[in-house]
Amino acid sequence: MPKAYTVVTYRSISDMNALAAYAEIAGPAIRGQGGRFIVRGMPVKTFESGVMERVVVVEFDSVEQAVTAFESPAYAKALDRLGTAAVRDIRIVEGAE
Repeated sequence: MPKAYTVVTYRSISDMNALAAYAEIAGPAIRGQGGRFIVRGMPVKTFESGVMERVVVVEFDSVEQAVTAFESPAYAKALDRLGTAAVRDIRIVEGAE
């Protein structure tokens, strides 16, 4: 079974304090469901139509595990903290074998 990756790009962040409050809860919630953060931060360089926006990539052992993490009550609490402070694009994709 291929691993799964959650890829998050932040289109905009309007409240850094809310983002920090979200991160305090979201990190443990995702790790508690087996997620491993492998990328967190701004691009070093972009190419083609690349956009200079925050990127987070989380590795999971399966798509099911990734979906469960993002639908969990613990992660819902983190989303409550984030509120409307960020506009994001979140995708779950299978890893290549």
